[in-house]
Parts: sequence; structure tokens; C-alpha cells
Amino acid sequence: MELAFAWPTTTGEWYAWSSAVATVLFGLLLMFAPRIAFRLLRLTTTEAHPEAIGQGRATMSGFYLGLGLCCILLAQPMLYIALGVCWAFTVFGRIVSMLSDQGNTPYNWVALVLEAALAALPLAYGLGIVA
Repeated sequence: MELAFAWPTTTGEWYAWSSAVATVLFGLLLMFAPRIAFRLLRLTTTEAHPEAIGQGRATMSGFYLGLGLCCILLAQPMLYIALGVCWAFTVFGRIVSMLSDQGNTPYNWVALVLEAALAALPLAYGLGIVA
């Protein structure tokens, strides 16, 4: 199998590819500027637990970079479905938090809309809704 950069050619591929690129960019932010990413996510760390930054660099950025880069490099509909499903579960988790944790805030609504878009774009292409 040859790894080659598959440039999107159809509208659906552009949608899915854009979601993958946004995922990779967020992964890069978590990898190389985790404190800024944590501020954007409204997370705080303490001096007593420097390993919290490592969690952002490892676990959080690893998922975003790994799946996003696989989608960009391999450009397979099933990978785009996986990306969309992962973002959809992120949306589900945010909704649960908004209902259970008194998280009904403007920040959560904006994040919910953004995450829903990042889920819908690759799912629309992967499921054949948009060609």
C-alpha cells in the first residue's frame, strides 16, 4: 500500500477532509502548546501535578493526531466514519454533561455546535449522504 496525499476532489471529500484537518490542528495544539489548549478547553493544572500536561500531550493529542492523520493520508470512507463517530460521541458526552453537571453554559453550546459540525462532515461523506 502506498501512502500518498490524496487531495479531495468532491464536495463530500472536502467536508470530511476539513474535519480531519481541524482534528489534526487541535492535536498539534495539544502536543506542542498544551497549556494554551487547556486554557481554550477551560481546564487547569496545578503545580503539584505536572503530569497533567503530559496527559494532554500523550492521550489527548495522540487520538486527534493519529485518527486525523490516518484520515488525511489514507482517505478511506470507513476512516472518515470512525472520525465522525468519535466526534459524535464527544457531542454525546457534552450533552450528558450539560444535562447532568449543570454545564448549560454559552461555552458548552458553542463547543457543542462546533463538535457536531466536526462529526457531521465526515459522517455525511462516509455514509454516502454527500458525494
